[in-house]
Amino acid sequence: MRTGEPLPSVGDVLGALATGLWRWDTATGLVTVDAEAARLLGLPAEATTLTEGQTRARFHPVDWNEITGVVQLAAAEGTLAEVRIRIMDEQGRVVRVVRSRSKPSYDPERQAYELIGTLQEVTEPTPGTTAARSAVTGDWRRSREAFLLDAGRALAEARSTAEVLRVAGGLSMPGFSPDGLVVFGAEGDRLTIIGQHGHEPGDMNPFSHMPLTTAYPAAEVVRTGRAVYMSSPGDYRTRYPITWPLARPFGRHSWAFLPLTVAGRTMGAWMAAFTYPVAFTPDERAVLTTVARMLAQALTRAGAAESERELTEGLQRSMLPSLGPEIPGMQVAARYIPTGGGLQVGGDWYDLIPLPGGSLRTKARGGRFALAIGDVQGHDVRAAGLMGQLRIALRAYASEGHRPDAVLTRASRFLHGITHDEHLTDLRFATCLYAEVDPATGMLEIARAGHPDPAIRMADGTVMMRPTSGGLPLGVDPDADYPTTRFALEPGETLVLCTDGLIETGGHDLESGWRRIRTILEDFEGCDADPGRGLEVLADALVQGVHGPSSHHTTGPLADRREDDIAVLLLSRPEADLAHGGTVAAGSRVRRTLLSVAQDEPERIAEARRHLRELLHDWTGAEQVDAAVLLVSEMVTNVLVHTDADALLLAEVTGGPAGRRLRVEVTDGGDDLPHLRRPGELASSGRGLVLIELLADGWGVDPRGEGKSIWFELYESDGARAGP
Repeated sequence: MRTGEPLPSVGDVLGALATGLWRWDTATGLVTVDAEAARLLGLPAEATTLTEGQTRARFHPVDWNEITGVVQLAAAEGTLAEVRIRIMDEQGRVVRVVRSRSKPSYDPERQAYELIGTLQEVTEPTPGTTAARSAVTGDWRRSREAFLLDAGRALAEARSTAEVLRVAGGLSMPGFSPDGLVVFGAEGDRLTIIGQHGHEPGDMNPFSHMPLTTAYPAAEVVRTGRAVYMSSPGDYRTRYPITWPLARPFGRHSWAFLPLTVAGRTMGAWMAAFTYPVAFTPDERAVLTTVARMLAQALTRAGAAESERELTEGLQRSMLPSLGPEIPGMQVAARYIPTGGGLQVGGDWYDLIPLPGGSLRTKARGGRFALAIGDVQGHDVRAAGLMGQLRIALRAYASEGHRPDAVLTRASRFLHGITHDEHLTDLRFATCLYAEVDPATGMLEIARAGHPDPAIRMADGTVMMRPTSGGLPLGVDPDADYPTTRFALEPGETLVLCTDGLIETGGHDLESGWRRIRTILEDFEGCDADPGRGLEVLADALVQGVHGPSSHHTTGPLADRREDDIAVLLLSRPEADLAHGGTVAAGSRVRRTLLSVAQDEPERIAEARRHLRELLHDWTGAEQVDAAVLLVSEMVTNVLVHTDADALLLAEVTGGPAGRRLRVEVTDGGDDLPHLRRPGELASSGRGLVLIELLADGWGVDPRGEGKSIWFELYESDGARAGP
């Protein structure tokens, strides 16, 4: 080249050196090559773009696996990636060997690797010789270390024997990869097969339950604890002539049988078989030996974990009941999910208990039953044991015919007795909700011991917390009292009972957790779409909403993300038409709530106001909602101030899209009827009926046999008062 002449282009220089350019983007899965690179790959000598699959078809399978490993390592270390690649033709023959040198990079935003490099043909010994099977990376030892690190991490993360075998089957060793893998175990004096890869079902049957005294490599390895390497079929035939006829049909050319040793004890053997000759150099034997040790440790861990899971899950299954026969007029569904740690057993439980005086199968004979749900403090074997004892005790007390309050009082005394020893070393308590159910009427009688209140999903999808009277958790005070709350489950309504794990999992407190559950219940449409399985689908939706993949989008405000066991118990009273496969018109449904306020519970007036707002969550006129809340507060307060009786609040919404009506009744046991009067400016009372007269569309006072009922009605409007 003369001085002053322009330099040739890079493409011309590379073409003169018979060097091609290629670019691989793992995000798009495309490989771009220039004309020279295409020629080296056995394609027409013109620039083109290939898919990963088309490119992989041109590379030897072992070399393709090596490329992916070397690229990741070079990108992590910021070095060049040098790989020798065998190019294959359509018949699977090696046509040439090329050397690739590239500088790979990793894009964290795209989570993809990009490789731009050169391809150049190199002279290589004849494929099939020992030299041809040397490591395909420029630095074999670095490739081996990267492989062992990846293999160790993958085997350490495997949680079951099946996962360990799957990982072992997918290992691609540097420079050589086995075509068939078998993991042998030993039971007594027999060889067993734990798992295999690369064989058809039934192929390994002749080797199963083979006596350890048999002249077979795996049996010898288990007996002696020493590895066996055979580089050719002749070597196998010479050393093990008796079992060679069993191995010959597989068409393999080299075998390695290595001991699986843990804590000095040989627990089995690992066979790696190859379809081409392998010399088993010291480096290759070192890789195989290291993999065998990691495989033995992974299998031991997985076996111990599986045994522990089987034990704990069996214990939990034995303590959690089946829901038994179908209940006429009712549907029940339940779920239990252990989430609070590695030990898959805890103190949460639920139960369905037939009560004396009737069969669950026959409504005519009564069919009363009880639902119980609870949570023993702790997440360990002792909590599970106490849960089993407490569940049995509850069933016994219920079967004796005791009322809900008496059942919980006796259960509290029982738990206190078995946990309060003289040393007070391990005090425990338990929360519990016990509900007696009459399927014929839907009437529920509930006693609660420190447990979350139940929730009601109404026929139109409205969800409300149902406040119930309660007492201390079980086991705290042996003489504790547990008041009961009675209300009816209306047709189309679903009772939701759960432990605190459903509410608080994911960093939630009681308030934010309840909002999340309420959203799941209100958005659910499966009960209407599939009345037969609706309750089961709803139970799954609740669990998935707080514990499934979607739950990561609804984490709570607390920094503590620890999870607790989840128990869910659902009771539904289907509407008559839905029970027979039909539908119910929206206008025929009634939204109803019932709440009692005792003389010594004036704080529940605020609860009554909140309860009414929840009932009217979709009411059109905000001013009407405020008016209704004001009137309820006034009516309940008047009962507590002017009588010695408790107040019973009943609110119901009826009607459809054309127009809805709210009717509120407050009943008490007092005999004095209120009268409408005009109080003076300084009067401290007498304004209740005046407010009702001004704000309600209709009202009245109805004497009862014992006591009276004051009621008012509001008709839904667009913010303007409709008038009586």
